[in-house]
Amino acid sequence: MADRLSPLDVSYLYLEDETTPMHVGGVVLLEVPDGGVDYDRVTALIAERIALVPRYRQRVRWVPGRIAGPVWVDDARFDIDYHVRRATVPRPGGDAELAELVGRVMSRPLDRARPLWEMYVVDGLADGRFALLTKTHHAMVDGAAAIDIGQVLLDVTPEPREIEVPEWSPAPEPTAAELVADAVTDVLRSPALVIDTLRSEATDLRSIAERLGHGAMGILNTARTMARPPSETALNVEIGQGRRFGMTSASLSDMKRIRVAHGGTVNDVVLTVVAGGLRAWLMTRGEPVTASTTVKALVPVSIRQDGDSSGNHIAAFICALPVGEPQPVVRLHRVTYEMEQLKSTGQAIAAEALVGLAGFAPPTLHSLGARTANDLSRRMFSLVVTNVPGPQFPLYAAGSRVLAAHPVVPLAKGQAVAIGVTSYDGGMYFGLNADREAMPDIDVLAECLDSALQELLDTIPPESAVVPRAVDSAASRSLARPRARGHSGA
Repeated sequence: MADRLSPLDVSYLYLEDETTPMHVGGVVLLEVPDGGVDYDRVTALIAERIALVPRYRQRVRWVPGRIAGPVWVDDARFDIDYHVRRATVPRPGGDAELAELVGRVMSRPLDRARPLWEMYVVDGLADGRFALLTKTHHAMVDGAAAIDIGQVLLDVTPEPREIEVPEWSPAPEPTAAELVADAVTDVLRSPALVIDTLRSEATDLRSIAERLGHGAMGILNTARTMARPPSETALNVEIGQGRRFGMTSASLSDMKRIRVAHGGTVNDVVLTVVAGGLRAWLMTRGEPVTASTTVKALVPVSIRQDGDSSGNHIAAFICALPVGEPQPVVRLHRVTYEMEQLKSTGQAIAAEALVGLAGFAPPTLHSLGARTANDLSRRMFSLVVTNVPGPQFPLYAAGSRVLAAHPVVPLAKGQAVAIGVTSYDGGMYFGLNADREAMPDIDVLAECLDSALQELLDTIPPESAVVPRAVDSAASRSLARPRARGHSGA
C-alpha cells in the first residue's frame, strides 16, 4: 500500500496558488575548492545521498474522485539532472546578483508532476565562493523526523563520509483501481480521514482556543489576540507572484555581548533587532510610527528540554514587537518582558495546535515558521520571524567549506515579508523573502537591521564586553563582506 499524505500535507497542496507557493528554501555559500566548482561532483554526491531521503524520489499521485488524500509513489522517470541544476550569476558576482537569482527561483512554483524539490549549484560568485540554493515543498518536509535534502549533503570534515547506497529501482505505480481500493480500506479503518480530507480551512475561535491546551488563561489571551488584528502597515498588503530576496549577516558574539550586558536571550536580541529595523524602515516609508506602534510577529521557538532529542518540540508566540520605542535598550527590555509573559501566561501555541490556528506543523524549524493559514494569519500577525540555532563548527559539502547559510521563508497572503535567521559557526545569517511589488526597498530593510544591531552594540560599555569564542578566518571573511542587497524575482 502506498504511503498516504497526511491531511496537513494535503492542505499545503490545496492552499498553494500562484501568489503563495508553498516551498521553503535556503542559500548556502561555500568556498570554491581547488580546481573550481565541480558540478558533476556535487551532482554525484546528491545522487548518492538521496538514498537517505527516499521521499525525494517520489511524486504525488491523486486518488480518482479525491475520495481520500493523495499518496506518494516512486517516480519511474526520476532524473537527478532535472532536479539539480546549474546557474551562473552575472558579473560582478556579488551578493546582490545572487539575491536576484534567489528571488527569481523562489517566484516559480515546483512541478507537481515530479518530486517536489530543486537544487541549484550557483557559480560565478566573487571572492572565491559558490552557492547551493535549495527549494523544497512543505509537503516533502512534514513530520517530526523530516530531513531536507540540503541536510544530508553536509559533513563535518572536508572528506565526505561514506554511506551504503542500496540499488534503487522504482516500485510499480498503483493503478487507479488499486488507489480507490486502498482509499476505501483506509476509510474503513479510520473514518476520521474522510472528515479530515473534506474539512474546510475555516475554524471557529472556540475550537482553536480549545486546541491550545494551555489552560483558561492561555485560551483567554489567545482569544484577545485574535480579537485585536495587527495594525495596517506596509507589511499588510495584497501580494503577487514575484519575489525579492535580501541577505545580511552579523556576529553571534555580538548578539551574546548584548544579551550579557542587558539580559534576555539571544532570540530576544534577534527580535529586538527586527523591531528596530522595522521601525527605521517604516519611517523611511513615511509610515506613522508613534510610541505605541507595534508589529505582531509569529515567533516559533524550541521548547525541548535538556537531554531530550526526540522530534521537534516547538511552540510559537505572537509577539507584539515594540517598533514605536525609540530607545534600543528599552526596546530589548520590552521584548524580553513580552516573551516572558507569553511563556508564563500560557500563550505558547503547541505545534499540533498551529495546524488550525495558523496553518503550521512541526517539520524542519524554518518550515514550521512559514506555514500560515492565509486568511487567519492576516487577523493575527503581520510577519513570521524564525530563528534557528545551527552548529557552531565548520561544515562541508562535497569537500567545500560552508561559509554562510541564509534561510528563505515563504510568504502568506497579505504579508509582504518573512524573516528567517540561522546561526552557524559564529555567524548569524538573515534571509529576507519579500513580495516584489510591495518591497522594492528590501535592501533598505536589510540596512535597517544592520543599523538596529549597531544601536544595541553602541549601548554596551567597553568594560562590560565579553570575549566569546572567536569566529575563525573563513567565517570572518563571510561576515566581513558587504551586506547583500535585495533584488527582484520575475
